[in-house]
Amino acid sequence: MRLLLFLLSLAFPFFMLGQKSGDSRPNVILIMADDMGYECLSANGSTEYETPILDGLAKEGIRFTKAISQPLCTPSRVKIMTGKYNYRNYEAFTWLNSNQRTFGNVMKEAGYATCIVGKWQLNGLVYEKEGYQDNQRPHAFGFDEYCLWQLTQLRKEGERFADPLLEQNGELLARDEDAYGPDIVSQFAMDFIDRNKDRPFFVYYPMLLVHDPFVPTPDSDNWAEKESRYKQDTTYFADMMKYTDKIVGRIIDQLKSSGVYENTLLIFTADNGTHPRIYSATQGGQIRGAKGNTIDHGTHVPLIMSWPEKVKKASVYKDLIEFSDFYATLADIVGKREASDGKSFLPLLLGEKQIAREEAFVHYDPMWGKNVNKFRNQFARSRRYKLYQDGKFFDLDKDVMEVNPLSESDLSKKQKKIRKRLEDKIAQAPKWK
Repeated sequence: MRLLLFLLSLAFPFFMLGQKSGDSRPNVILIMADDMGYECLSANGSTEYETPILDGLAKEGIRFTKAISQPLCTPSRVKIMTGKYNYRNYEAFTWLNSNQRTFGNVMKEAGYATCIVGKWQLNGLVYEKEGYQDNQRPHAFGFDEYCLWQLTQLRKEGERFADPLLEQNGELLARDEDAYGPDIVSQFAMDFIDRNKDRPFFVYYPMLLVHDPFVPTPDSDNWAEKESRYKQDTTYFADMMKYTDKIVGRIIDQLKSSGVYENTLLIFTADNGTHPRIYSATQGGQIRGAKGNTIDHGTHVPLIMSWPEKVKKASVYKDLIEFSDFYATLADIVGKREASDGKSFLPLLLGEKQIAREEAFVHYDPMWGKNVNKFRNQFARSRRYKLYQDGKFFDLDKDVMEVNPLSESDLSKKQKKIRKRLEDKIAQAPKWK
């Protein structure tokens, strides 16, 4: 018996981690806001939006200052779910090929109960890709249960906020003009948490908020006026930010109520920068969102992690994290060896030495309209410097808008060394055709 327990501990490093009986590996909840740049959280310097729950989470856990996403939603979703750079598996906007393996598959095979709620948009509906009307595709990617928007129904058939058009475990939910999509999907996630509190679970929540249309939330002053629920105005973005924070608070309350908060790794991030129509006031000045664009405001996203049982002291992590790293980390948590382009940050969560990522890489081909496709590009970056495939080299600390590339003749020895390292990173990827 002792030999069996020893072998199990080798196969599953986290078999003995928590407080639940039977299987006490940590639960994992990955929440990814839609179109929320780094500048939107008060913890990151915002002076315009109210995010007390997320700010509090940052004060108890780890706040990351250099999390790098893709500039656009589907490229980011494909990368974070598979741990691969886009040139390996991004084939079309709003599409994830069924031949891909996701972190849902990894967690399910490790014995976790798995659930996805929120925004799907991966069936390739517009292009009528193979299986575009298959409402079982989330299962193929490792998710036992789901409550999703844009699974087999196009956006034009129904929006995500008031009177939402959602699909839940194989069925279309009845429409309700008084319902609010983010409430429905988050409640489903909370019910899933409580139903699975006696076993390890994984919840992936790609949020419906704070993507446009910018419309009132149930907490907005004019929500009671039904006609106002569909009137778009960027001034509602602040309400949407506040409601996002509120939903995270509800999930935390559910974890505590279910008795699993201490042994749950809760991750909050976003898929790309804020919409270009949004201007946000920060301690460092006004920032315009750059969703779709490869500049820093298009790829620099918030990232906060909390795991009370393991992360005992709040900290700020200033080294790079890129979206391929999440897959590698989840695989590491369940003791599985998985091929990916990512680097596990589990040692950091466990208070061990984390070998810093020296560069992040982005291969970006939007495949989504001429206004966004013009930003098609490749770049590698360190914490401070950024190099594009065409050789343009920027000091982001001094030129965050990337207006004035550094001249080769003016580079110091240190800068030349960094540039060479970034060149080598770009050279590992296929050249543009």
